[in-house]
Amino acid sequence: MPLYTNPAEFLLDLTSSDFSQDEADAQRRLEKLHSAWRESSEAHAISAFVAGPSSEKDVLIGNKSRAPFLNVTLALLHRSFIKSYRDVVAYGIRFAMYIGLAVMMGTVWLRLPPTQSSIGPFTNAIFFGSAFMSFMAVAYVPAFLEDRTTFIKERANGLYGAAPFMIANFLIGLPYLFLISLVFSLITYFLNNFRPTAGAFFTWVMWLFLDLLAGESLVVLMSSIFPIFVVALALIAFANGLWMSVGGFLVSPEILNPFWKYVFHYIDYQAYVFRGMMVNEFGYRVYDCGKGCHCMYQSALASQCKIDGQAVLEEYGYRTGDTGKWVGIMLAIILVYRLMGWAVTHLRKT
Repeated sequence: MPLYTNPAEFLLDLTSSDFSQDEADAQRRLEKLHSAWRESSEAHAISAFVAGPSSEKDVLIGNKSRAPFLNVTLALLHRSFIKSYRDVVAYGIRFAMYIGLAVMMGTVWLRLPPTQSSIGPFTNAIFFGSAFMSFMAVAYVPAFLEDRTTFIKERANGLYGAAPFMIANFLIGLPYLFLISLVFSLITYFLNNFRPTAGAFFTWVMWLFLDLLAGESLVVLMSSIFPIFVVALALIAFANGLWMSVGGFLVSPEILNPFWKYVFHYIDYQAYVFRGMMVNEFGYRVYDCGKGCHCMYQSALASQCKIDGQAVLEEYGYRTGDTGKWVGIMLAIILVYRLMGWAVTHLRKT
């Protein structure tokens, strides 16, 4: 190959006679290449392999055509990890957004005292913290669509299927979403003066983490069905608006229209997060009735000019002791979203 020559162009000129000025010379060069190849040891080895037993060929070819499932998943996980800290859109911008939201929430509902006048603001803060956290998961849409485009190309080349892609996508999000949940809670929980115990704090973090995980799973599902940025964004925003409407805060489950209650309320992941956070705050706390001892909620502590938080939960139809069941339902919803996302990704070829 001549000096300062592009290797690709040199090889094309060497093996193709279509653009040669001297076609006869190009043909002689090609025949010489063919003859040299036929006489080479590599050509004899390949001929012997092709003529060998078919079962042996299938095994050898099969082993080389696609890497083992676990290896592929780990490789995708490693690549996703590198991309996640290089790509600020995937989690960096979202992290900054959640920090800003945490500061705003912490200062708006600043140091609420445990009195009956704060029961409404506490409830509003719980709804805001849970609903808007999952709503802001829409920021993950462009990052997932970019990953999905890469997957479509690599699957077309026969490298791997939908399962390792979806598993790696799920696993890479876990530490980032937990970190967001923890930092958000560290800022808001104590500024808002929610129930000041370690158990209550980490229960809040757990619900927030499940909320974000469900929100991101919804993004994966919708973006897999409608892999167009504007369409996916609109549908996810609509779904979150629906979940907010039937989640139990804007309209109590006790008086919610039966259609919305039985068709959507019980599959609304935001509803279970709201329930869990409400029980975490009101299920084990007592509030002062204030001046004049006019208690908004009647409880066994009314004679002491106090309100048992259980009375607040009764207005919503909630009760303590169901946290484990609600966590199980949340995990089931997340699993269904991810499985549906895998099914759609597996079936769609473009």
